[in-house]
Amino acid sequence: MRLIGMLDSPYVRRAAISMKLLDVPFTHESVSVFRTFDQFRAINPVVKAPTLVCDDGVLLMDSTFIIDYAEALSGRSLMPRDLAARRQDLRVLGLALAACEKVVQDVYEHNLRPEEKQHRPWIDRVDGQRASAFSMLEAEIAQRRTPAAQAELNQADVTAAVVWTFTQAMLPGRVDAAAHPALAAFTAAVERLEAFVDTPPV
Repeated sequence: MRLIGMLDSPYVRRAAISMKLLDVPFTHESVSVFRTFDQFRAINPVVKAPTLVCDDGVLLMDSTFIIDYAEALSGRSLMPRDLAARRQDLRVLGLALAACEKVVQDVYEHNLRPEEKQHRPWIDRVDGQRASAFSMLEAEIAQRRTPAAQAELNQADVTAAVVWTFTQAMLPGRVDAAAHPALAAFTAAVERLEAFVDTPPV
């Protein structure tokens, strides 16, 4: 199988790391939805990253669905079976993905839209949503154990760490690490694990 997309995308990276943790074999192709749009469109006309090209040529899109398929292939899950633990991880996932969405919206607004076209009330709204999501995520991570080994990682761990690393790279100084000490420390520990080191966001 082929995973298409740049690892500077948190969605591509979380899919790649998850597939490695699940021992699902794949090759990664660093194709950009911006710089190499036509090349990406030749693979997937929708031009959505990540795209998974299955062995039979079927295209899957969206990191969550790609991870779901990888779990089905491996016969394992990165989500807990216990209902209470699963609900807690779903809460962390929801907050991390919501924060990520708002970071992406901010980046697009400032990097792709001309300044005279930017709408300040919309930017303020997105910034407020992002701040709330990260504040709530910080509270959740502060109560969470930090995985000491790669085998302890689950999907909530992977996604929270990937999103924090992405945010610090894309909005330096805008989401203060000092105001999110648990999230910063958690991510620093997780980023040292092999699947993360072998899948750098560059």
